[in-house]
Amino acid sequence: MLQNDFAVRVMAIINLTPDSFWSGSRSRSKNHAVKKALQAVEDGAHILDLGAESSRPGASYVSEKEELDRLIPVIQAIRKKTSIPISVDTRRSLVLKAAVEAGASMLNDISALEDDPEMAKLVAKLQIPLVLMHKRGEPKNMQENTAYADVFEEVFLYLQGRVRYALDAGIAAENIIVDPGIGFGKNLEGNRVLIQRAGDFAAVIPGRKTEVLIGASRKASLGILTGRPVEERLVASVCAHQLAVQAGANILRVHDVKETIDMLRVLRGFG
Repeated sequence: MLQNDFAVRVMAIINLTPDSFWSGSRSRSKNHAVKKALQAVEDGAHILDLGAESSRPGASYVSEKEELDRLIPVIQAIRKKTSIPISVDTRRSLVLKAAVEAGASMLNDISALEDDPEMAKLVAKLQIPLVLMHKRGEPKNMQENTAYADVFEEVFLYLQGRVRYALDAGIAAENIIVDPGIGFGKNLEGNRVLIQRAGDFAAVIPGRKTEVLIGASRKASLGILTGRPVEERLVASVCAHQLAVQAGANILRVHDVKETIDMLRVLRGFG
């Protein structure tokens, strides 16, 4: 689907929001966002993931117009500079349609096609890669209910159901990627289990291996483990993503591209 020199791809987070959970990831302007994107490409990113609506714990959704106003000019500007695949982090089909027309070629949907009934049909028509993510509730309340009888089983069955929905809508199996949603309605123990069993999510489609995305970058669980604020969680993020790769993850969604690429080079060289 998305080929590169590594068995694992690095997806660079490009936040276009003023309220993302780490201030260091926020873009102050279109030019600043484009500069960050091009730096990520230089650092070795394989995919850029642009989001114009924060999904941090406690965040509220923005209007469609605001999302488009933040997103489209940046996609257009990046596309003039590089041919790297651009993923758009959105729940809205109209935003996806405009983003693809501007140069995007991938969808990262934290609602797993639940929020917009038109989204699945559009993705099937566009024939683009799609990330389906598990979460509980909405960003504004998702950390209020983090208890599971069996976190892996619940997340796996949810993703399996959303994959079936996508397949029934005409989305090609090879275009589907699953994300267990680290930090989205999970506590420390839940996140630990999901990272340790990352590779097991590849079995959501019987008879084939589905790609698995993990995004643990600078998240709260790493702060609990290390006692460090978000600004000081680089090493913890790289370690968490190394564990995810060793467990079978195929795509890492990260803030810190260069350091993640270094980790992958060491794994490839010594592995």
